[in-house]
Amino acid sequence: MKATLLIVTLGGILLLAVVGAVWLTLDIGDVRMSTMGVVALIGGGVLSLAVGGGLMALVFFSARRGYDDIDR
Repeated sequence: MKATLLIVTLGGILLLAVVGAVWLTLDIGDVRMSTMGVVALIGGGVLSLAVGGGLMALVFFSARRGYDDIDR
């Protein structure tokens, strides 16, 4: 029962986010972005993914090497 409730709740949130994104995209009308704007958008996305991936790699490396173990 808990798993079903969780799936339904998360599915509802996802549906709300998608509907909101589509509504906002259609509502802004004909907006143009310059070439530098597109380059900045793609660069920011790639950089964000690289930083996130690097931090996750550090977390896995730290956990595997035992740096996170608590010595008492």
